[in-house]
Amino acid sequence: MGKLIYSMITSLDGYVSDSDGNFGWGRPEEETHEFINEHGRLIGTYLYGRRMYDTMVYWETAHTVPDQPPFILEWTRIWQAADKIVYSTTLNEVLGERTRIERTFDPGAVRKLKAEADLDIAVAGPHLAAHAIRAGLVDEYHRFVGPAIVGGGNPFFPDDVRVNLELLDERRFSNGVVSLRYGVKDIA
Repeated sequence: MGKLIYSMITSLDGYVSDSDGNFGWGRPEEETHEFINEHGRLIGTYLYGRRMYDTMVYWETAHTVPDQPPFILEWTRIWQAADKIVYSTTLNEVLGERTRIERTFDPGAVRKLKAEADLDIAVAGPHLAAHAIRAGLVDEYHRFVGPAIVGGGNPFFPDDVRVNLELLDERRFSNGVVSLRYGVKDIA
């Protein structure tokens, strides 16, 4: 059985992007990216909304960009090897052989996916993750907190949920990023 993990890079004040949609302040450098790669090897399927997929689809062709550093090429291989499910009512086609479109988020289908999974499942993007959080599907929350305050934008958490958590792991990186991994104790 796989766990459903909600993982993203956020600002200190809890946003995955600022009010203009920018997130460059959270771009991981080599040390942080290698840590993300390590965790990415445990993910068999990524769940994305359309906007997050539009951002992540870069990794389908990142290996073709000249002079990529080894940690970027490694992440590219990890990401390409995983299955991707894109939840969208507007997207008509996807890139990559391991990607499919679902028109609606079905909590029952995600429960079944978790039950049948050999590897973990990651949900990325705060809007899609909000559906999974409200349905009680998220088993772990993994935040990479960047050293920036952006003052508003897309929040990591939806406003209308409460979940009791326990700290499972923490790590500090030389660039000021802190990794925090929490497990769900129960729904409050």
